[in-house]
Amino acid sequence: MSSLCKAFGKMIGIIRKAERSEASEEASSPSASLPSKVYLKALPLRSLEDVDEIKREVKLGNILILKVTPLAKKSLDDVKRAVVELHEFTQQIGGDIARLGEERVVITPPSIRIWREKIAASKEGLPQFNCF
Repeated sequence: MSSLCKAFGKMIGIIRKAERSEASEEASSPSASLPSKVYLKALPLRSLEDVDEIKREVKLGNILILKVTPLAKKSLDDVKRAVVELHEFTQQIGGDIARLGEERVVITPPSIRIWREKIAASKEGLPQFNCF
């Protein structure tokens, strides 16, 4: 499981780049109205085909917590591809994405931002963020 943690930590470097540039993008947030109901959904990421469903849910205004372990057990390369694709999608629509521990990622629509508080650095030297 430690190789999964190391690989996942490296992939999150992509997300960290977006977090650094987030402050400059705050002023240009979209003025879309909130959907009538927003759901918080926890979903497993089992295959690359799940990425399209995840994008659809975020476009509907829902918040997603993805567990990447099911796909990571099959292919770390597929997890990397999925995270990169979801990061690019999230940037494109003005949403937000962040790591929640070792096995989860949260993705929000443009109307919702993820609060981050820096805490002590992890063993790999990557900063950790409290999202809750």
